[in-house]
Amino acid sequence: MHKALFFCSFLLAASYLTAQPNQPFFQIDDRKLIGVKWKYTYALHVKSNTIVHQAETGYDYFIHFRYDYSYEQYLNGNFSRGTWSINGDALFYAFKNIRKFTVATINNTSLVLEFAQPNTNNDVYQYHFVAVEAKDAPFVRQPNELPEVVVKGKRNREAKRPWWVSLKKQSEKQPQTAKNEQYISVELVGGGYYGGIDPVMRDIIYIKNDGRIIKEYQSKSHPLTVTRTNISRKELEEFAEYILQQKYFGFERVYDCDSPMCHKRKTYKPTPIPLRLAVTYGTRRKVVTVMIWGPDDYHERYINYPPAMDNIIDAIQRMASRPPTRS
Repeated sequence: MHKALFFCSFLLAASYLTAQPNQPFFQIDDRKLIGVKWKYTYALHVKSNTIVHQAETGYDYFIHFRYDYSYEQYLNGNFSRGTWSINGDALFYAFKNIRKFTVATINNTSLVLEFAQPNTNNDVYQYHFVAVEAKDAPFVRQPNELPEVVVKGKRNREAKRPWWVSLKKQSEKQPQTAKNEQYISVELVGGGYYGGIDPVMRDIIYIKNDGRIIKEYQSKSHPLTVTRTNISRKELEEFAEYILQQKYFGFERVYDCDSPMCHKRKTYKPTPIPLRLAVTYGTRRKVVTVMIWGPDDYHERYINYPPAMDNIIDAIQRMASRPPTRS
């Protein structure tokens, strides 16, 4: 009797797991990837545990996953760029004929990407990378990027961190400014397309817990401009409630292509810039990324994401477009 009950419970659990294929077993923390310069060292055939290729003299491959979900890579003197995303332990970016990798290992010094080689009976291979300092990588800091921030740690040690990590750490502290007051912050980054006569290089809106709204904008021919305005605490709380009404915290983490037309659009110019929206409300924080957002010349909606996302973005942009506050 007990064995029969156990077997039935096992079948129910198994059917539950198989009925939810879109839920990843675990989620890679993308902050471990972002901003690090990774250098390829060797390729391994997993089944035989045999090294099939080594990065010897004359073979150089580096990859850099950027905070705006674009990447740059260097292979033997040739640079290329694209967009990347993560879902669970799956890393999506294009290298040769591979577009999907499994993150087998990631820590402060090592990255191991696993993939099935097509046309080889789906044999599994691994690319092994090591983290290198910026000076040892071939990437040049873009003119729209702020310099790295030096963060002092315990025992007077200093560790370099990208400027955006420092900002993110500050936002995650979530101080409570009043006894019954929820901490609120919003960050809207990117979206649209990189191209045209005057391509946009930086487009960020911050809404701070104290009601400050900061908009940073820079294009190729125009220097960085920063505008600031303020909203009341009441309006900030009403906006946070509006976000809840739009069911933002129930959105998926990443919205990416699910059609051939969408995947093909990523290869055309002007290049799509992923949009990232991060909202913190009390103890809840969620970052939602839409890999293609905004109309292009074809006026197509390439990605199927909730229309409520547009409502939230429109509200943020309207608040940030108010006349700046005089300091």
